[in-house]
Parts: sequence; C-alpha cells; structure tokens
Amino acid sequence: MADINAQENGENAPLLSTTSQPVPAPRGAWVRIVVPVGLTVVFAIAAILAFALPRAQLPILDRVGVVDTHIDLPLLLRMFYKNDINQFDMRATMPGHVDIARLRTGHVGGVFWSVFVPCSAELGKDEGPDFMIPTYRVRDTLEQIDITKLMIDEYPDVFEYATTAKGMRAAMSSGKVASLIGVEGGHQLENSLGVLRMYYELGARYMTLTHTCNNAFADSAGIGATPTPLHGGLSPFGVELIYEMNRLGMMVDISHVSDDTAIQAFNVSRAPLLFSHSSSRAVHNVRRNVPDSILELIGEGEGKKDAVVMVIFAPDFVADKDKADVKAVADHVVHIAHIAGPRHVGIGSDYDGITSVPQGLEDVSKYPALFEELRSRGWDDTMLAGLAQYNLLRVFEGVEKTAMEMRWEGVKPAMALYDKRADLLDEIDSFFE
Repeated sequence: MADINAQENGENAPLLSTTSQPVPAPRGAWVRIVVPVGLTVVFAIAAILAFALPRAQLPILDRVGVVDTHIDLPLLLRMFYKNDINQFDMRATMPGHVDIARLRTGHVGGVFWSVFVPCSAELGKDEGPDFMIPTYRVRDTLEQIDITKLMIDEYPDVFEYATTAKGMRAAMSSGKVASLIGVEGGHQLENSLGVLRMYYELGARYMTLTHTCNNAFADSAGIGATPTPLHGGLSPFGVELIYEMNRLGMMVDISHVSDDTAIQAFNVSRAPLLFSHSSSRAVHNVRRNVPDSILELIGEGEGKKDAVVMVIFAPDFVADKDKADVKAVADHVVHIAHIAGPRHVGIGSDYDGITSVPQGLEDVSKYPALFEELRSRGWDDTMLAGLAQYNLLRVFEGVEKTAMEMRWEGVKPAMALYDKRADLLDEIDSFFE
C-alpha cells in the first residue's frame, strides 16, 4: 500500500494513513472570498464615519488671512525716518503698530498701505478759498508712494506688490503679504484728474474723496467740528472724478466724507463703493462714522449698491473715552453686519495713523482677538472669512468689472478741468503776448 501511494504521489510523498479522514477544503478558496468582503465592509464604515463625525479644522485665520485696507506705515516712515529705506528694519521691532513679526502673528494676508499727507490747514498753510494756492501735496504723495514701493521691494520674502484682486489672491496663496496702495484724500490731487491717472499708474487702487477738509471735489465730514459745506456734497468736478475712478478701476473711498457726499456717491458711481476705515454712528455717535440711513443703501438687491465698510480701530470713533476695547470694536462689526449684511463689513484699522488703540487690539498681531470675540457671538467660518478678506475682494473685483465694461463701451478719459483753474488759459494768453 505504501509503495503504491509513493508511486502515485511521487518519491517524496508522505505515507498515507490507512485510517480514513475527512479532507479539508482548500484554504485559498475561503481567503479569496472572505478578505475582499471584509475590506469592503471596513472601507464602507470608514467612509460613513468620515462624513458623519465632525472633523477638526484649522482656526479660520490659519486658512484665510486678514486684509486691512488702511495702515499708515508710510506716514510713520516719513515722520520717523525721513523716507530713508536704510534707516529702519521691518524685521526688528518698529516704533508703531506694524512690523514683520507682528504681521505674521496677526495672520495678515494683505494690506492697503495708505499714502497720506495732511490737508494744508493742518500744516498751517493756506491754499486759498478755491484751493488754488500751490502746495506740496503732490510731491509729498509721490514720496509716500516711493517709500512704500521701496519697503515692499526690500523684503521680497514677506511682501508682494499687487494692483489687482487676482494679484492679491496670488500673493496670499504663496504666503506673502499682498501689498497695495491707497491715497487718503482728494486734496492730494491738487485739483487735477491728470494727477489721479498718474497715481493709478503708480499703483494706487483706491482714493478717499476727502480727508478732514473740503476740497474742489467734495465736502468732508471733518473731524471734531464739521466744516461748512462748500458744494452740498459732490461738486460737478467731483462727479467727473468718480466717473474717472470708475473708468480706471480705482475704488471710490467714502470714509471721511460728509453724509451728502456719501449719498450722492451712491447715486453717481457705477462701481461698488469702499469705506476704507469707518465704523457705525449708531454704536458711537461721531460724524466720521456711517449712519444707519447710509448703511441701508448697501446691498446687492434691487435699489441697493454693493459696498463694504472696513471697521476702524481709532478709539475716538469706537467708544467713549477709555471704553474702546475689542468688544466695542466687535459691536461695530456686528451692527454693520446687522444693517447692511455680513457680506458688507471688513477691517480698516488705521494702525500707525492713530496715537492710541483699543484694549486688546494694540497692534497688527491682535487681529485674532477680534475674530475670537465674534466667534463667541455666533459668527461662523463663512462670516469670519468674509470679514477677513472675501468681502473686500468681491468689491474690488466689482470695481475692476465696471472698468472693463466701460472700456468695452469705449468710454473716454474724463478731461474736465477745475472751473476755478485759470493757469492753462493764462499760459496761452501770455505765450502770445
């Protein structure tokens, strides 16, 4: 028997027992059936749990950086360092509210650097009742633009110059601070739309219609005492100014302006509007803040105009003396969102342009405190991301879209001259004498 079995199974086959035993099924068969079924069940359960269970997310500002539309660092560089790029180091601690380390701590994604020079009266200079006595406002503005660009170029690993919403998004996605320019006052044009166009060519992407003084274009809300209205809002020249800003793709900033100027700007502008650094008058009653009657003009539906109010941190505009803190600033954000909608509010701190700050918002590193306060009041990620940057980007893109439409329509540059300006005509007359 053994010899026969050995022959049938080969030389090395084991001897078969003479006792009959049941033969087990081949092992590979059940493995091929059970293992795929088991893996399918495991993957299905994992997929269900992935969708059903809450997933931990990074804090909102780790995903969406803050864009601040009004920081006066160029003014600080002028005052402290005489516009000398070799005299300061943004990697070290700067004397004001802004430096590179604090920008990073505050999760800053973008800044509109304000190129500001004061109204002539604030410097004790007289430009005359018709604003026709020459000043150095254009020269000083150009120097502000120059130092801003030099500063951006000095730290290419930190800042990236941008002039479009697309450029802002690209800079932020690469981890840089998108850096743009805003001009804070129509007085810095010295009555010339040609100067406006040159500022645009040099990178300015918004201009405030007035600062604290009336000018040839519009009436101001002033600061403290309200100036006597000169135009009843916009002058005819101011209407031409808004037209040209729309054509260029420059945001019309109506912080600082009188209520009449703001209302008329809503009626005149084809493009969305910007309040680069303003808060709510209903929360704190100062003329520089935006009243509910104007907030109610903001929206994207019938009879509304898209706009964004970038909330200022200047304590005098936030709360009564010694009461400005992060909660008070959040009150302004919440009220503006309640009246105009959460898609119409952002941040325009005025850091480096203010001498005091709200408690808890001492510098650019403290933006997260405001977001934490709003989170505690029920604001979700969508609302917070809008506040951080997306509301401003939408308005900027709307302004760019209007400019593109005007180009498609063949709209020509505004060639209006200030009606008090006689120098061009005088030059012609004197030339032929």
